Amino acid sequence: MYCVPRNETWKLEQPKRLAITLKTIGPTRPTSLKVPSSINVRDLRSLIAGFSQLPGERLKLILRGEVLHDTKSGDDVHLRLKDRDSVIVAVKPKSPARHIRNGFDDEDDEDDLKFQIPQSTSRWKRKLFTFLHDKVKLPYILLTAIFSISLKAWAFIILWFMLAPVAYRWHLGPLYILGTGFSIILLNLGKREDGELSAYSVFNEDFRELPGTLNADRLDRDIRAGQF
Repeated sequence: MYCVPRNETWKLEQPKRLAITLKTIGPTRPTSLKVPSSINVRDLRSLIAGFSQLPGERLKLILRGEVLHDTKSGDDVHLRLKDRDSVIVAVKPKSPARHIRNGFDDEDDEDDLKFQIPQSTSRWKRKLFTFLHDKVKLPYILLTAIFSISLKAWAFIILWFMLAPVAYRWHLGPLYILGTGFSIILLNLGKREDGELSAYSVFNEDFRELPGTLNADRLDRDIRAGQF
């Protein structure tokens, strides 16, 4: 059995280091930085920030024409760097205070309106969201509709479309659509708690009405009392 010396084992465990070229936007000249060949974006950002004395939270890194993000679908993004790779470094300016912007924060408002999948979402949903957003290029309004509907609702939608041709073949299309409408209404009526009154007195015990209900009897009493 061949035993590797302790110091040699330490060397084998160290990732291969190589030199990359940093091209900072501005009057700064390109510089060289030695980094591990396998590294995640978050660590690379920290190394560049410390080396260049720049604020890491406002650094934007571009490698091979793509903007680097720390995470994707909730997972850290890892890079396989090559020797002499060029990384473009840009520093985003600080956003002015909200009271100074005076209505020029439309871009921020648009970002707030964009659909963001929650971090607590399962892994496969995050992967599906990334595929539909990055590869298929679906608009945010469709992504919102897709991920706001539960799996149970999607199962009913798929079943409805599967049964629709059968209803059409048996000339039951109008009844099928009417039945669907009534089913949606009945399934969304909700449940009342014990003692809770309905807005419609006909569904309440002894036809009790909600306080403040305006009806013919109330109008008659008000007229007789001289309140009109």
